[in-house]
Amino acid sequence: MRDRPGFADAVADRVWRAFWKNKGHPLSLLTGLVRESFGAGPIPTALVAQEDDTFIGTVSIIACDEATRPQYTPWVAALWVEPDYRRRGIGAALVEKAAALAFGAGAERVYLLSGPNRRLFYERLGWSVLETTDDGMFILSREA
Repeated sequence: MRDRPGFADAVADRVWRAFWKNKGHPLSLLTGLVRESFGAGPIPTALVAQEDDTFIGTVSIIACDEATRPQYTPWVAALWVEPDYRRRGIGAALVEKAAALAFGAGAERVYLLSGPNRRLFYERLGWSVLETTDDGMFILSREA
């Protein structure tokens, strides 16, 4: 996204609607977090899939996605693909690129948090369940 800063608002909006809005978090909080991806370091980083000037999807690499598990870092998080572009391999490509960037930055293992409805998607991409959280979510990991 550093190369396409114009997509920052779309990234914030989609991720907020998908993961944060129903939990009562304001869009402005997520907008600030997305803007942190403009820094020079590898984490945080937001990746964007695009077709010409059309936003298609996003995924991020962040330091931690589960506050109760600070020992796990970095995380692939906030995968979103626009509905009209789903089932074309875009989500898988975004996850693969994010993991590769994290490994390239020196991570030996990468983590992600998934609900039960997306667990098999990630397992098909080579991720393994590390543990189940108290609220039924899955922490998956993948080694370099």
